[in-house]
Amino acid sequence: MQAFQTYSPSEISLHTTKKDCWLSIHGKVYDVTTFLEDHPGGEDVILHASASGDATQAFDDVGHSSTATSMMESYVIGTVEGYASNIKPTSRHWLSKQEQPPPSYSFTDYLLPLLVLGIAFAAWYYLTFYSKAKA
Repeated sequence: MQAFQTYSPSEISLHTTKKDCWLSIHGKVYDVTTFLEDHPGGEDVILHASASGDATQAFDDVGHSSTATSMMESYVIGTVEGYASNIKPTSRHWLSKQEQPPPSYSFTDYLLPLLVLGIAFAAWYYLTFYSKAKA
C-alpha cells in the first residue's frame, strides 16, 4: 500500500479554483483539477464541493456508481489530518430491518376497507334489483 502525505483542512481549502482543485472525501484528499472538465455533473459542482470543505456528504448524497468510486483512486494524493468520520451514510441501504419499527395493524385498518366494500355492494345490489323493479 502506498504511503500518502497528510494535509490539514486549512491547506486543502487553499485549492478551490479551476486551475487547482482538491476535494476531501471520506478522509482522503483528491486532486481533481484534470477531471473538472470531464465530470458528468459539470465542473461547478466539484468547485462548490471543494469550497465547502469536506465533500463527503455531497458525494454520498449523489449516489455515485461503483465505476466512479473506483475511478477516484487515481486522483488520491493524500489523507486528511485528524479525520474523524462524523457523517453517517444517507444511503437507503444504511437502514436495516432491525432498526425499522414493525408495522402495527389495528381493527380499523381492516374495518374501513370492509365498510367501503359493503357500501359498494349495497349500492350495486340496489341499482341492479330495486331500480329495475320500479321502472
